[in-house]
This record gives sequence, structure tokens and C-alpha cells, in this order.
Amino acid sequence: MARLISSNPIVLHRFRPSPIPRFTANPRHRSIKTLKFQTAACQTNPNLDQKDTPLTTEQQKPMPDPTTLSAQTTNTTSSLPQLPTKDLNTKIAIVSTLAALGLFLSTRLDFGVSLKDLSAIAMPYEEALSNGKPTVVEFYADWCEVCRELAPDVYKVEQQYKDKVNFVMLNVDNTKWEQELDEFGVEGIPHFAFLDKQGNEEGNVVGRLPRQYLLDNVDALARGQPSVPHARVVGQYSSAEARKVHQVVDPRSHG
Repeated sequence: MARLISSNPIVLHRFRPSPIPRFTANPRHRSIKTLKFQTAACQTNPNLDQKDTPLTTEQQKPMPDPTTLSAQTTNTTSSLPQLPTKDLNTKIAIVSTLAALGLFLSTRLDFGVSLKDLSAIAMPYEEALSNGKPTVVEFYADWCEVCRELAPDVYKVEQQYKDKVNFVMLNVDNTKWEQELDEFGVEGIPHFAFLDKQGNEEGNVVGRLPRQYLLDNVDALARGQPSVPHARVVGQYSSAEARKVHQVVDPRSHG
């Protein structure tokens, strides 16, 4: 028999394992540097890549003593401005209270003079006309606001010239002074009439005016001047027509 020979014979090849690949190191990195770790006990330089260097003078300084730090902190605190304490606040409150009280008392002493006080120390009209001194006659009323307002100024001037000039207070509500009201032409109050030593009128000032007006006229009377610098001046006043007429309880009263 003839053998059939195939033109493509099946050849069984023996399996050969693939060779294990060998990895060759990159010639650029042939040498690998070994990191050198330093122990925590002697590590002083935070940069681990640098070589050990000797300690400098500043690095060799010993740690500060806690007692010294405390003393420095105390000195720094003492140099700061101190905040007000409770005792200081109490002292400030006491001083402020005393200052306010002193101001109140000084104001009270200045403005505490009333028309009643002036009337009590005023000289009787008849006596003033007969003692040979110049006289200031004030026509007033207890209800007159301007009269009450000027009372402290009148008091100060009176205390300054009381030994040389008479000061008389006549209440327009008193019917006893009807003749004087007509004689001096009183239409508004307060009305100040300035009389020489003989009782002749040199001038008058009516209403609310600066104290200097009253002071200048009184000074002229005290020095015996033939006239007063403010002979006829009118300011804000209360009308005498609004007076509340009443009967005199004491006929000898000059108020």
C-alpha cells in the first residue's frame, strides 16, 4: 500500500518556557544613595538631607528658667496702664459728688436772695429822705418775675454801697404808695428811681437790664455826681397795671 503523505504535515513542537525577562537598571540611576537617619536624641537640624554641622552659639543657649519668664511677664504686666479699681471709682464718685454739691451751694447762695429778703433789709422810705444820703427806690411786686430775677443783682450792688447809698423797696400792691407811684410815673416794674441827697430824681431804669446799668448809676450817686450815666433806660418789664392791690396790715410797713 502506498502511504499518503500530506503536504502540510502537522508538526508538534515541544513547548519551551519563555525565558524570564531580566530587568536592567537604568544606567542613569546605577548608584542608589542610602538615606542616613539621625536619632531624635541628637537631631538638631530639621533638614535631614544636610550633613551634621556643629551647633552655633545661639543654638547652644540653655532653655530659659520658668521663674525668669514669670518675672519678665510680671514686669511687662506692671508696665501696662492699670485699669480703674473699685476703690478708685469710689473716690472719683465722691469727688464728683462734692464738686456738684459745691456748685449747687454756690449757685444757691447767689440766686437764693428773694424779694422778701431785700424788703426786710431795706431802709424805710421816710428815713431815707431825711438822712442826707442819695437813695435808690425800687418799686416791685411779689408776683413780678423780672423783679425776682434781678433780686440777686440788686443785693450785690446794695452790699457794695450800703454805707453810702440808701436802698428802699416799695411794693406796688400796697395802697400806701399810690402817691409815689404817680409821682415817679411808675408804669412797669421793676422801676428803679435814683435820688440825690436832697431827694430829687436824677433818672430811672425800668425792667430787665444788665447789672452794670444799676451799678453805674449807684456808683455815680455814691460819688456825688450831678447826674447818672443811665438817666432813662427801659428793658423788659411787668406792667404795673396788673398789680394786685391789697390793704396794708401794718401801717408802718414800707413794703
